Amino acid sequence: QVQLVESGGGLVQPGGSLRLSCAADGSILSINVMGWYRQAPGKERELVAAITSADSTNYADSVKGRFTISRDNAKNTAYLQMNSLKPEDTAVYYCNAQDFFGPNGYLEVWGQGTLVTVSS
Repeated sequence: QVQLVESGGGLVQPGGSLRLSCAADGSILSINVMGWYRQAPGKERELVAAITSADSTNYADSVKGRFTISRDNAKNTAYLQMNSLKPEDTAVYYCNAQDFFGPNGYLEVWGQGTLVTVSS
């Protein structure tokens, strides 16, 4: 079972950039979808961006043009490049992996989360 560890969160001023990393313990080649979600205080967890094993991507409207998700299968790592950050981007960001063809069928794994705070 793959385990995920996020890193790269921190405090950044509005307009700044951060790159989040999601390191997997093991190959992500067979992981159908790697995704980044975020949860702000008092809000539901929401999908920020997702990338499939075929490198197709999907983004929340609120981050389109500012965030870029990518995956480096050779490094077993997914990334979220966040540019032009806004205060409303402040949240705990979680990495997610979905494997539709795991040994027991569908498997979903979450990382522990990394806090991104956008504030002046």
